[in-house]
Amino acid sequence: MKTHTRVVVIGGGVVGCSVLYHLTKLGWSDVMLIERSELTSGSTWHAAGGFHTLNGDTNMAALQGYTIRLYKELEAITGMSCGLHHVGGITLADNQERFDQLVAERAKHRYMGLDTEILGPEEIKKFTSGMVNLEGIVGALYDPLDGHLDPSGTTHAYAKAARMGGAEIVLHNRVLETNPTAEGWEVVTEKGTVYCEHLVNAGGLWAREIGAMAGVYLPLLPMAHQYLVTDDIPEIMEILKSGNEFPHVMDPGGESYLRQEGRGLCIGFYEKPCEPWSLDGTPWNFGHELLNEQFDKIEDSVNFAYRRFPVLERTGVKRVIHGPFTFAPDGNPLIGPVQGLKNYWSACAVMAGFSQGGGMGLALAQWMIEGEVERDPRGFDVSRFGTWTTPGYTVPKVIENYQMRFSVGYPNEERPAARPFRTTPMYDTNNALRAVWGQQYGLEVVNYYALPGEPVYETPTFKRSNAWEATRQEVMAVREGVGINELQNFGKYIVKGKNARAWLDRIMAGSIPKVGRLSLTPMLANSGKIIGDFTVSCLSETEFQLTASYGAQGWHYRWFEQNAMDGVTVENVSDACTGFQIAGPNARELLSRVTRTDVSGAAFKFMDVKRMTVGMANCIVQRVSYTADLGYEIFCDHMSVRHLWDTLNAAGADLGLRAFGMRAMMSLRLDKWFGSWGREFSPDYTPCETGLDRFIRWNKDADWIGKAAASAEKASGPKRKLVSFIVDAKDADVVAWEPIWLDGAVVGFCTSGGFSHFTGKSVAQGFLPADKVTDGLECEIEILGERRRAVVHLAPLFDGDGARMRG
Repeated sequence: MKTHTRVVVIGGGVVGCSVLYHLTKLGWSDVMLIERSELTSGSTWHAAGGFHTLNGDTNMAALQGYTIRLYKELEAITGMSCGLHHVGGITLADNQERFDQLVAERAKHRYMGLDTEILGPEEIKKFTSGMVNLEGIVGALYDPLDGHLDPSGTTHAYAKAARMGGAEIVLHNRVLETNPTAEGWEVVTEKGTVYCEHLVNAGGLWAREIGAMAGVYLPLLPMAHQYLVTDDIPEIMEILKSGNEFPHVMDPGGESYLRQEGRGLCIGFYEKPCEPWSLDGTPWNFGHELLNEQFDKIEDSVNFAYRRFPVLERTGVKRVIHGPFTFAPDGNPLIGPVQGLKNYWSACAVMAGFSQGGGMGLALAQWMIEGEVERDPRGFDVSRFGTWTTPGYTVPKVIENYQMRFSVGYPNEERPAARPFRTTPMYDTNNALRAVWGQQYGLEVVNYYALPGEPVYETPTFKRSNAWEATRQEVMAVREGVGINELQNFGKYIVKGKNARAWLDRIMAGSIPKVGRLSLTPMLANSGKIIGDFTVSCLSETEFQLTASYGAQGWHYRWFEQNAMDGVTVENVSDACTGFQIAGPNARELLSRVTRTDVSGAAFKFMDVKRMTVGMANCIVQRVSYTADLGYEIFCDHMSVRHLWDTLNAAGADLGLRAFGMRAMMSLRLDKWFGSWGREFSPDYTPCETGLDRFIRWNKDADWIGKAAASAEKASGPKRKLVSFIVDAKDADVVAWEPIWLDGAVVGFCTSGGFSHFTGKSVAQGFLPADKVTDGLECEIEILGERRRAVVHLAPLFDGDGARMRG
């Protein structure tokens, strides 16, 4: 075993081997994998081996498609068999809402290059040789890529391909310590010490223990999962005689998946009475053992399966596989650089290793070698769970995710486990106002305020919900009087130091404002793609406040750390600093009543920022508003926020002051076609595509990050452009990812949409080819399987000349 290497990957499961292979594929040969036992120890060896592309996150679905296509490449490279069976997959829908979800997923696949199709009951019968009881079945989604493989053979193929690329693999060598050094990491093992530049935690069931060696808590938990393998089944043997195979069938209503195994069937369950395993840590001597059979916890699921697949009732069980595998709180992997630790990388919680392992290995290798990922990684980025996570949070969220693995996922759904956890001092006040809560980055955020007599929850749906009327009233209160909304869901940072302006000029693509002013600016990766859209407020020549998405804190602060400069400090004050925005025609009058500072239009101009006392609270007040109306953002210390509320609330009683939530905010911003982080602005898009290029200071002296790539795109012109639409919707509005049709072909997709309560119109934003963008262009947007007329409408729906917002 060598003592120095560029990368050490800890863990020899399918994910660790995939990372190792992709590092060599992208050009790094001086890499090593260390495994405590044999390859596949842990979860990999007892996995059911199924693979599929279906995933609600489009980037995850695309990377799953990459994973599946990779297996033939591995076989060609190594000469080894992955035991591939591309039998196709069918996901059943036993009610209309589940069918709506599948239709929506099929729509996404149209522009992703995935060749899926919707099946009716008769087609399902044909595909499954009549072995599915179709009672209550509305339809299904069919994916020809789905299938299953040999877990051990596939993992060893990854390993051989990595070795062929120069990698070293050391088995039977448990890691004992990981210690940071000036150059990287010291990895102390049973067979000696290895020094490396980069360390990858692909520890699987032991990822928590490996993380703890470096002082890292990774929010994941093993869950005990059980599947059965049947005796030979005559119907399966007949299918084999015909030269065919039985497809992979997922039955979400029955919490089960089913596939052929030899001449029988394999069926697994995501049962409600599930069992978290090894809550306090995985024993080091565990590896190739199975857990005891527990038929009692899957009894209801088995009975349901017998009704759905009657052939099972006539078949004996050959063996039971019951073993643990790991989940993150939302079921997606934990991949990427760990904040606060130089060159420490997570490759954990990949619960669907044979659907996702290849794509996750590719993504991490790109991140390590190229500094960023080809696709937007936010759905699997480890930074989406900040330092606020604890085992007390992780356990109930993982259990909830396991139990709801096959549940319908609604766009407006708010799942309840481990909530409320993180709240502001305004939580009880908002509850008294009948707040209906959402959450972002673990923080409770008001979605809307339920009307008297209405339930204090929003019904999950693909269509317009019971939040409709309350949201409409909140929107109109802003447009006609003045609304108030808590600013807790902004990420906030204080940048100080003699080099603060120089640092901001490098890290931000836009203009850095003068004292007393603010600016809007994108933050770009080296590739020129958007990794943040910020408000920069200049409080003095050596102090600035940055605001951006609250949910992107981990992502953004990690970027700040990676691009640190001497003479600059950056403090994350997202939770220490809160406050309110007030917006609407009466906003200026309200502010004037609670401060002695002159806030007239002449004294406090649009895009000004001032320190002022509001009531008794020292505040930073910015004249800007995401509502597209006259508005102000008033920031204060979290200890003063209840006083600030009382002050504003009392002063605005006769001005029509009304609290509004995020549902209203999202409607209001669409009136001006303002983009939203994670929707219109994300690492998948560039400034020239999205219109953020208008905020770039192209001629500033600083060599800002992403300048070369962004300038090249500006010179050549983007191939697609973000545009806005008025949609002839019925009872469901655009959410995101719906395909846009033009002349009978899919030419783009939606980024977001909703209902403009001010104008009474259904609206959307999305990408069209740049050469097709024309005001008034008629298209169609596919909403829940139905194409609805949509017209490109480029002018704002409200305050077109900016007189209200800027006056």
